[in-house]
Amino acid sequence: MATQTDRGVPLSTLSPKFLHTNSTSHTWPFSAIAELIDNAYDPDVSAKQFWIDQTMVKEELCLTFTDNGNGLDHQTMHKMLSFGYSDKIAINGLEPIGIYGNGFKSGSMRLGKDAIVFSKSKSTSCVGMLSQTYLEKIDANQIVVPIVCFEETESDKFHVREEHEASLQDILQYSPFRSKEELLAEIHAISLCWSEEKTETGTRIIIWNLRRTSTGTTEFDFEKDRYDIRIPSEVYEMMNNPSQLPDRTTSYIPESVYSLRAYCSILYLKPRMQVMVRGQKVKSQLIAKSLACIRKDHYKPNFLNKRIPITFGYNTKSKDQFGIMMYHKNRLIKAYERVGCQLKANNKGVGVIGVIECNFLDPTHNKQSFIETDKYRKTMTSLGTKLEEYWNEIRYRKTKENPNSTIPVEDTMKRPDQNWVQCDDCLQWRKLPDGIDCSKLPDKWFCRMNPDPQFRSCQVEEEPEDSDDDQPSYRKTYKLQEREDRMKAEKKKQLDLKLQEQQHLAALAKQNETLRRQQENLTRQLHQTSPSTPTTLQGNSLQGVAARDKFSTQRSSTNSQAASSSSSIGGLPIITSVCSLSLNSNSGKRTQPGPPHSTAKRPRVNGFQHRTSDTPSAGNVSSPSVLAHSSNDDDDDTDDDIFILETGSTPKPQKPAIDVRRVKKEKEETENPVSMLLECSDDAAVDDPTETCPAASATVETGPPPAVATTTTQTEARPEEPGVSADFGTHASSDASRSLLELRQNVGRLLISYLPALDLDLQQVNFECNVIDEILDQVLSNMDSH
Repeated sequence: MATQTDRGVPLSTLSPKFLHTNSTSHTWPFSAIAELIDNAYDPDVSAKQFWIDQTMVKEELCLTFTDNGNGLDHQTMHKMLSFGYSDKIAINGLEPIGIYGNGFKSGSMRLGKDAIVFSKSKSTSCVGMLSQTYLEKIDANQIVVPIVCFEETESDKFHVREEHEASLQDILQYSPFRSKEELLAEIHAISLCWSEEKTETGTRIIIWNLRRTSTGTTEFDFEKDRYDIRIPSEVYEMMNNPSQLPDRTTSYIPESVYSLRAYCSILYLKPRMQVMVRGQKVKSQLIAKSLACIRKDHYKPNFLNKRIPITFGYNTKSKDQFGIMMYHKNRLIKAYERVGCQLKANNKGVGVIGVIECNFLDPTHNKQSFIETDKYRKTMTSLGTKLEEYWNEIRYRKTKENPNSTIPVEDTMKRPDQNWVQCDDCLQWRKLPDGIDCSKLPDKWFCRMNPDPQFRSCQVEEEPEDSDDDQPSYRKTYKLQEREDRMKAEKKKQLDLKLQEQQHLAALAKQNETLRRQQENLTRQLHQTSPSTPTTLQGNSLQGVAARDKFSTQRSSTNSQAASSSSSIGGLPIITSVCSLSLNSNSGKRTQPGPPHSTAKRPRVNGFQHRTSDTPSAGNVSSPSVLAHSSNDDDDDTDDDIFILETGSTPKPQKPAIDVRRVKKEKEETENPVSMLLECSDDAAVDDPTETCPAASATVETGPPPAVATTTTQTEARPEEPGVSADFGTHASSDASRSLLELRQNVGRLLISYLPALDLDLQQVNFECNVIDEILDQVLSNMDSH
């Protein structure tokens, strides 16, 4: 450890100010005390008891820390007072906590400016001092640590080596102890703490010039509890990191934050050393076994080859203290760290504690947190998820056991699942039978008091625990129930969708049926409002009747008006039927052999043929016209019909002629005095335009398809259409008698009234057509016959 400068290479020096700088890593005074406890707990010291107390030395308030470990010699004392020396190794499976070689320096200088160490080993007794006051007074440029060893002689006297005389003088001058005897008395006090045997070893640390607050008081409260060391509320509220205790104004602060006794009780995951605070033993807790509703889970990160066990349970002492207890090599690093749902402003996770040993993470220098790495962040996220799963599982089980209970689960957890107690002699933990209240046990408990005879001796090994590798994680039944509920909900959703679809289809079918009935009613009403179909004469077939019905439906509105007008004419005979104009009265099939030079039959449009005059027309003349159509269908046994339309006509031929032989008479028994039916067939139609009445020749408009044509005589007047002239020719000839003209006009009016679709002006109708004479003759003959 001596400084080597022979080669002339300068060595790095350490300023005395670094002692204070190094101590600032501890923002919380209890973390500094924990560094001193760790040094006694490590396997190289292997202390069984550790005392923490306050005392007065020369009217100076001091903190004392004493252990009964293996003690220190001069070399180990020098390493402890130096920086960065840590050669601790695991002994009997116990891993050392200290890894940086900086705990004593940072911890002791955080509590006070000066510290002196008394240690007694099997071979020697040593005294060393680490003092900021001493370095300031001697104006040291580097950190100087005086160390003196006392060797015991045969006369029970202690001898100081010559090379240690300077260190002894500095210690006596700048420490509270002014003589060698006082130093030896402190060394002797080490063995008096636990035994009368003089051969006992141990170490005693005294710290003075304690850190004080801005008000001049120490940061520790020794008055409120004579068996505890506390931190005043105004101190820890300023000292603690706000990130450790979020929303400090409203959250419940754990007792371990301000009580050293409470903090020491949970400092180690599995305590192997008794801690006495101000003369009274701290009741250490097996935190992982002092919970209610304990369940074991596992964390298997992708950067590890084994599972990390996690213990979850409810705090039985206070539901306000909850979170994750994170340990590293058996030492508490973060206490009541809230994760996941516990960070939210609700009751999720209240009272739940999780315990995990994170040896795969690296703690910070002050051992109050872990280095923020990707591993650490993944671990915290996984812990939050698993803690919420545990909370949901316990709530599900409790609700299933007592569905009517309204008490929160955290309020029902009053007793831990197991009771464990530590023997004051062998320091082994023993499991007590159920029903024993640990709060009623004596302050000192020994294995011989165990009700279980199997573990009633300190020579018996501690009860073994289940291997974490073999123990499976607890079964999350609430997830199974949630999965079943989701499946049921999905099935119900599908059934609801199917039912909705069926209801929709039924509604559509009902709507379609309603529309169908409405259509039938409308069709029936149209048939009822249309004029009745005249009785057909001989030769008419059922096909003709059906065709007339269809055509009558399309013209129902016009026919209705005509019917009403015809009924208003009184005293005139009603023309009910006019038979075919053909002389052949045979109702059978008729053939019409055409001349070889006859033109091809023109196609029908709306049951009519397009007829165009071969001669240029001088103008379009509107007049009633008779258009004929014939059928070449050999299978047709019925007489075809002729339709009367109002259409554009061609000029009259020079010699109009009509074949009178085509007019025939038929009698029909009826109750009416006179009944006539006007019916035209293809027999009266000729393709040659010279055979058509001049007043009847016209240009046919495109109408409805043949399928909707009827046998009822229809007329259609379109006076406002372009191309239709209002001039229908001249009136009757001058040599015709006036009476005959009037008769013709009356017959014309009668015909027009019977055919209301024409809607013609009587003053513009040409009554000179010979067809009217033929019709008049037929009417008169019928009247004479009756």
